[in-house]
This record gives sequence, C-alpha cells and structure tokens, in this order.
Amino acid sequence: MSQKVERRQRPGASRVRIPVWFVIPALAVYGAITLWPNIQGLFYSFTNWDGFGAVWDFVGVQNFIDVLTDSSSLRAIGNTLLLTLIVTVMQNLLGLVLALGLNTTVKSRYVLRLVFFLPVVLTPIVAGFLWKYLLSPTGTVNTVLDSMGLHSLAQDWLGNPNIALFSICAAIIWQGTGYSMVIYLAGLQGIPEDLLEAASLDGAGAWRRTFSVVIPLLNGSIVINVLLALTGNLKQFDTVYAMTNGGPAGSTETMATIVYKTAFQYNLFPTALAQGVLLTLIVGVIAVTQYRLTQRKADLT
Repeated sequence: MSQKVERRQRPGASRVRIPVWFVIPALAVYGAITLWPNIQGLFYSFTNWDGFGAVWDFVGVQNFIDVLTDSSSLRAIGNTLLLTLIVTVMQNLLGLVLALGLNTTVKSRYVLRLVFFLPVVLTPIVAGFLWKYLLSPTGTVNTVLDSMGLHSLAQDWLGNPNIALFSICAAIIWQGTGYSMVIYLAGLQGIPEDLLEAASLDGAGAWRRTFSVVIPLLNGSIVINVLLALTGNLKQFDTVYAMTNGGPAGSTETMATIVYKTAFQYNLFPTALAQGVLLTLIVGVIAVTQYRLTQRKADLT
C-alpha cells in the first residue's frame, strides 16, 4: 500500500522560486571576460601564433616541451613552490598565534586587531615598493641595524641572490598575516565556551586545550586559510615585480613574472601561453589535493 509522503515546509520558508534566467547576464559576462579568453589561450598554446595576426600553425606540445626544458622556466617553478611553501606556513602560523592572542579580554584587543590588519588594505604593488625602500642598502632596516651596532647583519637584502627570495617572502607574510588572523578569529569566536570550560574542569591546561580542543575545531578556518594562501602565492606577481622584477639573476623569478616577460618582453606568446597553462595546472592540482587531504582529515576526526 503506497503512501504519499508530504514534504513539510519550514516555518517562514518562501515558496517563491527565483528564475534561473536571472543569472544569465552574470554568466554571459563571466564567459566573455574569463572563460572564452582562457579557452583561446589554451588553444593557442598548441600553436605558433605570433600574438597579433590571425595566422597560426598547430605545433602540438612543442611549446610545453620548450618550457619544461628551459632553465629559466624550471627555476621559476622552483622559486614559486618554495615561496608558496614558506609564505603559506608562516602566514598561517603567525595568523593563528595572533588570533589566539587577541581572542582574549585584553583591553587593547580591538586596536591591536586593527593594527595587524592594516597591511591587508594596501595593494600588493604598494606593499612591494614600500618594502623595496625598507630593504634597500641605505634603507630603514639597515639604518636601524647600524644604529644598534649590528653592522654585520646589514645586507643588500634584494641584491643578494641567496636571500632576495626570502626577503620577498617576509614582505608577503607581513601583508597577509592580518588576513589569516581575521579568519582564525572568526573561527575562534564560533567555538562554544562550554567545551573549553569542560576541558578546563577535566584538568586540561591552556596548551592542552589549544591543541586538543581549539585547533581541531578550527579545521574549517585552516582549510580556507591554507587554500587561499596556496592559490594566491602560486600566482604571486605584484610584490615580486615591484621589489626585484625577478632579479637578481632570476633568483626571485616566479611563474607569473616569467609568463609576463616571455609574452611582453620577448614576444614569445605561444611559450607564454604554455607557461600559463602549466601554472594553472599546478595551482589546480595543489589546491584540489590540499582540499581533499584536509577534508579527509576532518572526516577521520
């Protein structure tokens, strides 16, 4: 005997359905500005297109072979991965520490939150030029070190190939830590106080509560922060271009800067498109892998 199952509507729920065609204008704009150029770029990466005319010949994967056998491109890939690793780890670690410290009843917490978040409102290009001045041989950092008698620590921070990339990492971490802090603060404020009080009554100290209760409950914030840091830094261009333009001697070249130079300085558009496609693949694979691993960890816990 069949029974009809009636779906109960929640109180206050609206019966009005939003027409699907409302999203058509937005999809049309997105398709014209984003999807279609990317599809064209993918297609031309398999050709010898000169970037201007309508004449082209299909060359297969030759452009990709040229990229993967080019020392400058390989070095840029390595620099990009190293920069992404350093910045992602340090930005999230410092952001979490600041969030834990400012998620208290200290009177100046609101002012401190504002101070630590202020670098985020700067555009990356402005932050890059600011740090370029600070780290110049006669800049503020070396001046302060000299005034403290630490002459041996003064460096040509952006002119030394061995430390230039790490100097850029410091600038990116300085600007992005406040953003991570805000996301972690939002996650901390969503943790029920009852759980922390129960852990405290069970004898858990501050460190134990942090690592056994707080951090596991911040999994959502951690996933978001790590994902944003990974995807953002794998495409890093502005700060690097402003501070060193990929120098000295290509020691700070990233995939984004090498794509720009290959296309607009060397006029090798098919090679630049192949580099861009590889960058997109790297970003996609790493982002999806990170997301799946963190989600699997959350499911296990």
